[in-house]
Amino acid sequence: MKRSEVNAALVWARALLEKHGFRLPAIASFSMDDWKQRYEDTALVRQLKLGWDITDYGLDDFANVGGVLYTIRNGDLKDPSLGVPYAEKVILLAPGQRLPVHFHFSKTEDIINRGGGVLWLELYNSLPDESIDRETDVKVRIDGIPHTFKPGERVLIQPGESITLTPYLYHTFGALETAGDLIVGEVSSINDDDVDNRFNPVLPRFAPIEEDEAPILPLCNEYDRLLP
Repeated sequence: MKRSEVNAALVWARALLEKHGFRLPAIASFSMDDWKQRYEDTALVRQLKLGWDITDYGLDDFANVGGVLYTIRNGDLKDPSLGVPYAEKVILLAPGQRLPVHFHFSKTEDIINRGGGVLWLELYNSLPDESIDRETDVKVRIDGIPHTFKPGERVLIQPGESITLTPYLYHTFGALETAGDLIVGEVSSINDDDVDNRFNPVLPRFAPIEEDEAPILPLCNEYDRLLP
C-alpha cells in the first residue's frame, strides 16, 4: 500500500464512524506529535497493538481485499497480567471489500454487524493438515441459535446480528456489494495478530507501506518505527 492510500482510508473510516455516531477513545485522534509527547504513557497501548490497523495483506488490491480496523481493547496471550482477558475491534469495510480466508488457532470471536450495510461470510471447516475442508457442513451459532451451512455458502448478517466463529474455522467476510459501507464489530478472546492467524493462501497480516506522503498518524504495527 501507499501511505496516501492509508491516509485516505483513515479519513474515510473516521467519517463513516462519525456518520453512525460510533465513538472511539480520544487516543484514536492523537496526532503524530501527541504520540511523541505521550510516548511513555502509551507503553501498554503500543505493546498490545491498540489503535488503527489498515492493511491490504500485501496484495495491492485494497478496494477489494483489505480493511480499516481499530483495536479498542486487548490483552497479551503470553502475559495475563497485561491488558484484559478479551479483545474488541471495529472493522470498516466499503461495499465489495472483504478480508481474506483465514482461521485463528486460539481466538473465539463474535463478528457483529454494527450497522451501515449487510455483512456476508463464507465458512469452511479445516482439515488436520490445516487445508480447507470443502466437503463437510459448517455448524455455527448466530446470536446463540445453531445454524448449519454448506461449505462456502454465503451467510448474510443483518444490522444488529452476530455470528460466533471458533478456532480452526476458516472464514472470509465482507460488505455486501449492494448495501453500502459497513461497520463490523469484533468481540473476542485475546487477539494476537503476530501468531494467531492462518491465512489460506499464506499472506502477510500487515502490509508493507510505500511512503509517498507523510503519515497522519501511526498504525498499530508501526509504533516502534515511527515514534521515538
